[in-house]
Amino acid sequence: MADAVADQDIESTSGQPELKRAIGPGLLLFFVIGDILGTGIYALTGSVAGVIGGALWLPFLLAFAVAFITAFSYLELVGKYPRAAGAALYTHKAFGINFLTFMVTFTVMASGVTSAATAAKAFGDTYLRQFVTLPTWAVATVFVIGLAVINFRGVGESVKANVVLTCIELSGLLLIIGVGVYAVMQGRGDASRLVEINTGDTSAFLAITAATSLAFFAMVGFEDSVNMAEECHNPPRIFPRAMLLGMGVAAAIYVIVAVLSSMLVPADVLAAAKSDALFKVLDAGAPGFPLAVFAAIGLFAVVNSALINMLMASRLLYGMANERIIPRPFGRVHQNRRTPWVSIVFTSAVAIVLVISADITLLGGTTALLLLAVFTIVNVAVLVLRRRDPVDRPHFRAPGWAPYAGIVLCGFLATPLSGRPLQQFLVAGILLAVGVVLWVINRLVVGRVDVDPTHLTKG
Repeated sequence: MADAVADQDIESTSGQPELKRAIGPGLLLFFVIGDILGTGIYALTGSVAGVIGGALWLPFLLAFAVAFITAFSYLELVGKYPRAAGAALYTHKAFGINFLTFMVTFTVMASGVTSAATAAKAFGDTYLRQFVTLPTWAVATVFVIGLAVINFRGVGESVKANVVLTCIELSGLLLIIGVGVYAVMQGRGDASRLVEINTGDTSAFLAITAATSLAFFAMVGFEDSVNMAEECHNPPRIFPRAMLLGMGVAAAIYVIVAVLSSMLVPADVLAAAKSDALFKVLDAGAPGFPLAVFAAIGLFAVVNSALINMLMASRLLYGMANERIIPRPFGRVHQNRRTPWVSIVFTSAVAIVLVISADITLLGGTTALLLLAVFTIVNVAVLVLRRRDPVDRPHFRAPGWAPYAGIVLCGFLATPLSGRPLQQFLVAGILLAVGVVLWVINRLVVGRVDVDPTHLTKG
């Protein structure tokens, strides 16, 4: 009965069919794990090693800590407002500034498609290359179109595909762990590398923060799940356990893989390999192991990461269209498939443009930068909404210190003071400038229609 009541809290207010509720606690757990255990560790291990050196595990651990703190804020807000649109919805409720809400919407959408673009680049440039060499732009285009078809087919099909793909990508990381542990037990690892920090021409602190800023891309994904709230059964009840458990599992695997990678392969070799870094680890731990097997697993891993990010991005636009922040056509739901087809087409088109035009490390770093800025706003929103909009029904409440810590940590990592390359700020600035242009166009289309406050507080 409680599930039925919670599910009825969210009604369609746009005249469109409701999104289909197909996600229970198990599927949500796999959604969180699958999104985090995706492109980050498979594609960016070498890039992080190039920044930090042998202490490769440290940025992943710190990135997890920052992400976990912000996850508390997301859990409080999704419990209070179990609707699609996530951070953008929370921003609008907290500040009521349409321009800020639009820019957060655009930023989260951009982070989703840049993450998917990162996966597409890894798919074509790294793992598929073990089997056949094709132009990256062609592979990426077909890749994104295929994801769009799965997305359009329905959320039930998508999240069930995610379960299968998550198991496959998890098997790849467990393979690395198994091979690595065996090799270390045979005396082939060098534990002294675990405390080596490559300062280069900077300080150890900046080396750590710069690496953490990049590694943060590997820990994002938990926030994607809140955009699926309208397709979950009883979101306030199932989210806390699924999100926190999923993040814990992913973080443990990431840190173990990073430790073993550093012990088995020198940091400069990992850095030179870039997105092929895990191939080097596997070869060092089990010489002669058929790399094509791991490449096949890697293909499924990046497919899963991209699929989840495209799901998130399309649901975000759908949710904001229903809140009248962006044009209503983005909220159109296909009568038979019950999926937001206009948003799916739009986000897929943006992803194709990005995979053709940007480098994989730049895409990953830009994704992390955009999300860190959004996370800072979400942590502020929690504090504002605690005072302004208390909710009677039971829901998760973040520890009192968590939003403040999230504001400081996420805010710092999103600034040049963290050692983040300026090129990432340039790409992010270009994307945000496009967002401002779209805002102007959006105002001409949507006009100055005020959002119905009863609609915004429902749920």
